[in-house]
Amino acid sequence: MPQVVFRSIFAILFLWIGPMVWAETPVRLDLGESYVTDRGQGIEVQLRLNRATAYGLRLRDNPMRLIVDLAGVEVQNLPNGFDRADRAQAVTLGPAPRAGWGRLSLHLTAPMVIERAVMDTRHSDAVRLTLRLRPATAQEFATHLTPASADEPPQAVIAEPAPPLRTRPLIALDPGHGGIDPGAERDGYSEADLVLLFALELREMLLRDGLVDVFMTRERDEFIPLPYRMSRARMAGADLFISIHADALAAGDGMASGATVYTLSETGSDAASAALAAQHDRADLLAGVDLGQSDDVVADLLMDLARLETDPRSDALADALVTGLEGAGVELHSRPRLEANFTVLRAPDYPSVLLEIGFMSEGGDLENILDPVWRSRAQGGIARAIEAWLAEDNLRRSLMRR
Repeated sequence: MPQVVFRSIFAILFLWIGPMVWAETPVRLDLGESYVTDRGQGIEVQLRLNRATAYGLRLRDNPMRLIVDLAGVEVQNLPNGFDRADRAQAVTLGPAPRAGWGRLSLHLTAPMVIERAVMDTRHSDAVRLTLRLRPATAQEFATHLTPASADEPPQAVIAEPAPPLRTRPLIALDPGHGGIDPGAERDGYSEADLVLLFALELREMLLRDGLVDVFMTRERDEFIPLPYRMSRARMAGADLFISIHADALAAGDGMASGATVYTLSETGSDAASAALAAQHDRADLLAGVDLGQSDDVVADLLMDLARLETDPRSDALADALVTGLEGAGVELHSRPRLEANFTVLRAPDYPSVLLEIGFMSEGGDLENILDPVWRSRAQGGIARAIEAWLAEDNLRRSLMRR
């Protein structure tokens, strides 16, 4: 099937988000254990649920309000005493525009922005969603507003707009995490900030070389849900996708250091790989992103068909990156080529890899990532790897077409 047809089909599969089919256990909001209250100079919202569920957060104007959409939550009457916040004029609970979702709305007396959003799932039958808002200027509040069109049911996408004509391949760089999801943290540094800096510097190097164009899934500290990172790359017409991370392994998951390149696998190479994949996806679950949208049998068949071509290209890209980094003198993980079920690697229509430039849980790796000389060396290895892969990929695909 021609690639342009695949791109049109997958635009529908990935950009259309239908109602989620939830487990048989209904989602119950325990209003007696939930509240809205003033906290410091801001507001705290705590919602107790009988199980974890996806949720979405939006700030709106006219009137100023926070909207919390909860998947599968039944609409109930709010009890007296639920709203204890002087900074919230009114709190309402009703159905959301999206079928099967409930909506909690807090009307604010002054501009505020979301400072923290955490879903505590340590007790599976007593999940707590905690939101904290802090005061903001009118200008800052305006930058955090979500357009009203985000509430409208998404339209089926028949075909993607044709990307602008290019004479050079387009490389999508995806700095992991961002916004309310800082990623790994150590000694005052966040993974989100460090990989953003690394990706921006890599972009400049690639553009200076003049062989490729570059698309960034994010260029500032903002939260981008995992499926939308893939959609942004696809809409831009990306020819390959590199997600950049610098994770930290949790206690009990073992130790790791050095650069690692991941390709997609439903199972993963080992327990540590599975733990990292779960950690990446968990950030989106806590931010209210539905990652369970690809269960359709036809969609699975189409994606399997596309991956017959894409998976070997991703493997070749991963191998080239390992060779390029090693040639640049970058320390590699003891197993530099691994597999894991990362969401951002599930796109079937372009090659994709996830690159761990190091592990912040290892002091030596963090020192390297903070060192501009080391970063430049690593970025040079990546640039040479991309160049080598493009040449080999063009040759391989031209031979296949004969």
